[in-house]
Amino acid sequence: MSWISLSSQEELEQLVHLSKTSPQVIFKHSTRCSISSVAKSRLEKNVLPGDIQFHYLDLLSHRSLSNHIADRFDVAHQSPQVLIIKDGTCVYDESHLAIDAFDIVEKAQ
Repeated sequence: MSWISLSSQEELEQLVHLSKTSPQVIFKHSTRCSISSVAKSRLEKNVLPGDIQFHYLDLLSHRSLSNHIADRFDVAHQSPQVLIIKDGTCVYDESHLAIDAFDIVEKAQ
């Protein structure tokens, strides 16, 4: 899996623009949380379709961006959390150990 770093509102706007042609996934990760590390590891062990781009947000380093994402897409902040963005809107979000690669692929289609 190849992560695309997400660290600014400008990068978020580019992600939203890209979501109009292909699904974009945001993974909000806390580097201090063991559950977050498990969820990230589980995602990385899967072979995921190339038409879905996966963005990695270190929410400890970029907490204000994480809060902005929660507000922009009207989702409660969680950690870890995955959001699927399609056509500029969040069509799916999940958190903690409920994060599942199969579900992400299914919901992104």
